Amino acid sequence: MTEFIVLGAGMAGVGAALALQARGHAVSLLDRRAPGSETSHGNAGVIQSEAVEPYAIPRDVPTLLRYALGRSNDVVWHARDLPRLAPALWRYFQQSAPARHGEISRSYAQLIGRVLDDHAPLITASESEPLIRRTGMGEIHRSARALEAAAREARRLREAYGIPSQVMDASAMREDDPALRSGPAGMLLWTGSWSCTDPGALTRAYADLFARRGGRVLTGEAQSLARRASGWQVASDDGPVEASQVVVALGPWGPDLLRRFGYRVPMVWKRGYHGHYDTPARLARPYVDADNGVVMSSMTRGLRITTGAELVRRDGPAAPRQLERGRRAVAELVELGEPVPDGQWHGHRPCLPDMLPLVGPAPRHEGLWFDFGHGHQGFTLGPTTGEILAEAIEGRDDALTAALDPRRRGL
Repeated sequence: MTEFIVLGAGMAGVGAALALQARGHAVSLLDRRAPGSETSHGNAGVIQSEAVEPYAIPRDVPTLLRYALGRSNDVVWHARDLPRLAPALWRYFQQSAPARHGEISRSYAQLIGRVLDDHAPLITASESEPLIRRTGMGEIHRSARALEAAAREARRLREAYGIPSQVMDASAMREDDPALRSGPAGMLLWTGSWSCTDPGALTRAYADLFARRGGRVLTGEAQSLARRASGWQVASDDGPVEASQVVVALGPWGPDLLRRFGYRVPMVWKRGYHGHYDTPARLARPYVDADNGVVMSSMTRGLRITTGAELVRRDGPAAPRQLERGRRAVAELVELGEPVPDGQWHGHRPCLPDMLPLVGPAPRHEGLWFDFGHGHQGFTLGPTTGEILAEAIEGRDDALTAALDPRRRGL
């Protein structure tokens, strides 16, 4: 039995803690806040089994011009922050070249291909079935031309990866989900994806399962991590905690900690916002409003609208213009009531330029392991990368672990 400290109690950290625990290790899970209180709380709540190709920077000039001129709600940016973000964005753009993106996607698809199998036993064991919908995710398109393009892309993904989908015209869409208003041309339904009515609650349920199985959940400051003769030590509210092995699963805060140990991890922080609104009817599933860059989903607190990416430094002021644009657009699709008090939030998606999470041993420190950089898919991938990390610790060495290995990523 080896002792581990997992730093970070989001879905990635909880997933890693459970996977290590299942293999007989003694594990402590530490965060400054309760499990599932940061980005794992604020996302759209979709376990995206269709997301086999990571989000790349578009290469076509019209799309880039829309981004540059602020005419798209998918991405917004601020001139004041570009100098700080430019090096990582440039690397991200290079990695988005079609040939390189295709290579990355072959690894990424292997991760996505097992996410339902990795979440399913945890959902059952944590008694979280009431939180889960197995009704897919809809992608609404307002024009016939856009719907046809989406259908072509869905056929490509079906042929390449076996991803199931269904195209519905406007009447079929309304019959399937009466809470939707008429107007759009139709939707593409990704039939295999699952969703959750409270992603923070699901993360906490997994953490409670870890605790019931004998794990320790601690409050403390991950940035206090220090080397000791016996391994590693971190400060918790219950006093110092020591272990021979430590896993950094801190999402957007991972680079801050690792800079003290000589690692320079390039990261693009994509800020996202959500807001909750009263609605008279619940939706059957989450929907992407493809023309307006938001996801809407019925949650325990009301209808959650989640935005796309704001390219910004993490300490930049909140500027929820994407959320306001999204609210106006969503009001055309569903009956939308007043905002829920204290229902607005923002956080940062930890995106690495090569679009793959860092999972594996640190290049220059014995007993230090990485499990972060999941981009838009931390909620989806947390249990899966936890399993792969535990397998790598046990000696797994193949093409997938090599692709995720921090020692091969130029750190």
